[in-house]
Amino acid sequence: MIILGIDPGTATTGWGVIKKTNDFKYLGCGCIKTSKDLKPEERLKLIYNQLNEIIRKYKPEVIVVEKLFFFKNAKTAIPVSQARGVILLAAAKKKLPVYEFTPLEVKLNIVGYGRAEKIQLQKMTKKILCLEEIPKPDDAADALGLAISYAYLTKNP
Repeated sequence: MIILGIDPGTATTGWGVIKKTNDFKYLGCGCIKTSKDLKPEERLKLIYNQLNEIIRKYKPEVIVVEKLFFFKNAKTAIPVSQARGVILLAAAKKKLPVYEFTPLEVKLNIVGYGRAEKIQLQKMTKKILCLEEIPKPDDAADALGLAISYAYLTKNP
């Protein structure tokens, strides 16, 4: 099973792809970056188009997106929600199932403690995927964590 994890954002959307068989195989990760100089609709279009390219390249069977659960700043929450909407649209158009986890759920699934530090999650991601280094940037590492979290909770390879 190929799983695409996505950490949504308007400026930076992290993505990570793994393959789950009897173990885990790292396939790729990165970030979709948009310029603050672009109009909001242009930024969302860029996210949508690049996400479609990632889906075309890796052919995931499922998409896992970070769930928004709390924001102190509405200025941040609204653009992130818009990016999530574009991600959900891309998944729906490709008929891909979408699952959601909060950061706390991801940390609990991977590290065993929901309030773990981000570096602990990154180190476990590196270990689980047998990588030489912690995935960078943070948004891409978070996206891989989302994919791993889903893989841990599914029974089929």
